[in-house]
Amino acid sequence: MQLTDILAQMGGLQAMARELGVSESQAASGAEALLPAILGGFKKQAQAQPSGLEGLGGLLGQLGGGGLLDEVLAPQPTNVERGNDVLGQIFGSRDVSRAVAQNASSQTGLDTSLLKKMLPMLAMVVAGLIARQQGASTSAQASEQPAPQGGGGLGDLLGSLLGGQAAGGAGAGGGLGGLASMLDLNRDGNPLDDILQMVGKAMR
Repeated sequence: MQLTDILAQMGGLQAMARELGVSESQAASGAEALLPAILGGFKKQAQAQPSGLEGLGGLLGQLGGGGLLDEVLAPQPTNVERGNDVLGQIFGSRDVSRAVAQNASSQTGLDTSLLKKMLPMLAMVVAGLIARQQGASTSAQASEQPAPQGGGGLGDLLGSLLGGQAAGGAGAGGGLGGLASMLDLNRDGNPLDDILQMVGKAMR
């Protein structure tokens, strides 16, 4: 199952489409183009944490945890400043966010300004998913029970997308229909660096 399918099942794509005033298919197209860079940023953060994905879950808990997902799914307008906080953590600067949106625009034909608005919302959705999955895993470990696998193996999917073991690129692309692996030009398992390099060449 692709991550975009999980987002659709949870209502995330519909919520973003409604708030941005676009069709669900446009929201899906934008999300598919933005997700490789967002997941690449989360993967770098996970690799930088001493306890890997578990440490990333703790970091995201400080930023809002599962509540980030709830805020996007809620009927009221999303407070994207919380999403910008997440982007600041995984990308480091607004310049990177702009570059990611520009690259996604070239991939999809969608307006860059639309993708800039979608980026913090999508980051909140993914951050909330990771935080919730990590919380479920932690609770299961405490009770010595298997962690629940919501969304058709969400834990396995996030693990393959974010895990440091997916250094060959194949695992990193599997949950995105191969898009991430196609963008992972140097096969280091993280397309974010390659996206920035592509954008840098295009702007020269």
